[in-house]
Amino acid sequence: MAIRKIDDREPEPAGSGADAKAVLSIARASGETRGVALVLHGGRSKSFESVRGRHLSPARMLPFARALQSGGARNGLAVWTLRNRYRGWNGKDMSPVQDARWALAHISREHPGVPVYLLGHSMGGLTALCVADHPQVEAVVALAPWLDAQTPVERVAGRRILIVHGTKDRWTSPANSLAYARRADGVAKSVDYVALKGAGHFMFRRVGLWNSLANGFILDAFDASSGRDLGRGADAFRSLLPASGAGLPVVL
Repeated sequence: MAIRKIDDREPEPAGSGADAKAVLSIARASGETRGVALVLHGGRSKSFESVRGRHLSPARMLPFARALQSGGARNGLAVWTLRNRYRGWNGKDMSPVQDARWALAHISREHPGVPVYLLGHSMGGLTALCVADHPQVEAVVALAPWLDAQTPVERVAGRRILIVHGTKDRWTSPANSLAYARRADGVAKSVDYVALKGAGHFMFRRVGLWNSLANGFILDAFDASSGRDLGRGADAFRSLLPASGAGLPVVL
């Protein structure tokens, strides 16, 4: 399926690259668009270096986007993949949050009222949770997210949330992710937290399980919203978490 791209140039802070711009790659649904998955990549604490397609953080999310497209496009799920302007979070600028809200504004213009599902890794997981208050967002998957005690939970009110974190992660904190999940429990519509035994931050170990959980959760949420049976992807997720929402954490 052809990929359409949207890019946008924003005002640049002093010292940043003049060519920095956010880029959206869009894999359209087959027929009518009934839902949109927005895929968000990771990054660094501070950097105004422009993100390039060859960088590992955006490249790491491409298999997830392709799997979502394969599992959902024929039933009306479009997959939008965001490449941020900058590699860094950049303190109070929260650069990737600005980019994600820009992407969500584009989705709203093209598909008003259509449910949106967010999938982010590391810094992208934090970004997804920070923009979950957009009115079209129904569910969020945060993989090895970069969270702390100040990460707000009110933005996920009424949304379905899945957090997946490897027990051997040394870049972001599994303990902080679990604490966030417990704070969000009762605020969000549902919260699932999965601890992957022996897995690290970059999802090399147990890669199939990372993919099955993330994409299956989104397909399951899309299935519930659209009333369509998406088959194996959603079924795989349900088989992994048969008692979804029953307790935190689930250890796999």
